[in-house]
Amino acid sequence: MTYVDGFIAAVPKANRDAYIKHASDAAPVFLDFGVARHVETWASDVPDGKVTDFRKAVQASDDEDVVFAWFEYPDRETRNAVAKKMMSDPRMEQMSASMPFDGKRMIFGGFAAILDSGSGTGPYVDGFVLPVMPEKKDAYLRLAHKAERDFDEHGAIRLVEAWGDDIRDGKQTDFRRAVQARDGENVVFSWIEWPDKATRDAAWAVMMEDPDMKPDPGGMPFDGSRMFWGGFDVVLDRKA
Repeated sequence: MTYVDGFIAAVPKANRDAYIKHASDAAPVFLDFGVARHVETWASDVPDGKVTDFRKAVQASDDEDVVFAWFEYPDRETRNAVAKKMMSDPRMEQMSASMPFDGKRMIFGGFAAILDSGSGTGPYVDGFVLPVMPEKKDAYLRLAHKAERDFDEHGAIRLVEAWGDDIRDGKQTDFRRAVQARDGENVVFSWIEWPDKATRDAAWAVMMEDPDMKPDPGGMPFDGSRMFWGGFDVVLDRKA
């Protein structure tokens, strides 16, 4: 099943065009290495959270926005082969030297998809990051399958849930710190693709009024207070 490298970064608002150009120039190189799909999305509807949120995850300042991005691969073996190529290719050093954002605060990690529903790609994305205990993985997956049916009914065209597989500690930021992970907890990186923001907004309005969508704190297989999410505009979507 799909393997994912997930990324979150803080980018100066003034550098939006420079960031998109940087990503667009880099995309052919990544696809040449073996990345199957490269997606970059820019914050559109990213709320502040009481405990965690996208901005806290990357220590974003007031003049920065958040980018939610990912690479897709057919499997981990392909991803590992791509990573080796990236480490040895001089083009990567050149790209790193010209990044229009603070790479020290970017967080990234490898995730194995546990649910990959739908084949469409959309210009608007809801991104989610959350902590889950390994013993609750099956319960989380059952909840995800239920949500999949609801989202599909309301117009979503793809849903991916990916389980932390190669999550490393960073010096300044990382996925575990982003969700304030406790001992033993893993990290889930997921997204929903929509045909447009209007469909997404309408879907959420209906679903939030549905009693079946109301969270049951006692029955949730994760701590919802440490989950963070937001809506993003796709600014780059390249496939091999």
